Amino acid sequence: MRHESRQARVALVTGATGAIGGAIARRLAATPGFRVVLVARDPHKGGATVEALRRETGNSAIDCECADLSLQADIRALAQRWQGPLHVLVNAAAETPRERQVSAEGVERQFATNVLGYFRLIEALTPALQAAAPARVVNVASYWAGGLDLDDLEFERRPYDNDSAYRQAKQADRMLSVAFAERLAPHGVTVNACHPGDVRSRLAANLGFGGHETPDEGARTPAWLATEAVGGTVTGKYFEQQRETPCRFAADRAAIDTLYAVCLEYR
Repeated sequence: MRHESRQARVALVTGATGAIGGAIARRLAATPGFRVVLVARDPHKGGATVEALRRETGNSAIDCECADLSLQADIRALAQRWQGPLHVLVNAAAETPRERQVSAEGVERQFATNVLGYFRLIEALTPALQAAAPARVVNVASYWAGGLDLDDLEFERRPYDNDSAYRQAKQADRMLSVAFAERLAPHGVTVNACHPGDVRSRLAANLGFGGHETPDEGARTPAWLATEAVGGTVTGKYFEQQRETPCRFAADRAAIDTLYAVCLEYR
């Protein structure tokens, strides 16, 4: 991968061909001094998004990496291809299939993408984040969170419902942000989670939500955490509307540690 400038801050944004991820990438690309790398499952969509963002922002330092983030093999390959430091990782990729589906590796898709995708990418890119320290991770979660069942994370015993699976995944993302914040703090890497707002998107439509905010409005808080001082000084916190908000899941240390351990077992 090429590097445009030694002074450039490098940001990796997942879910960048979607509404919210694309808007976050656009905001970062429009921020002076940023080089932005998108992660896209579809190379054609990824390439088209790169070209659109270059035109819209005037920033030529935008590239794309192809990976299916529901697959551990793809994440490992992406990490092996990565060269140099990584200053900002924004996890925004998400799926909300209406019927229960499994990845090519046999894992229920929402858990595979929305939870393990975040977990595995942070783990795999930790060396690059440490090399860039001070660095930061921004996990796009949601206020729409809850119902985590540590004994049935893949809906193998419960009836599958995409809304329940999504809420569980977003709770897990908030909890894992706390777990990683503690582990990466000694290495100069902050990890925070945020709610992007009620955005009009295909994801929201799949969940039966209309959404009343634009993707650009939804990108405001994630991009703020990725670029402003607060995202580099505060860690292990949850934000809504650019404000730190109490997270009811952060106090359950046993559940956080169990979830982290379960995710490790999926290696």
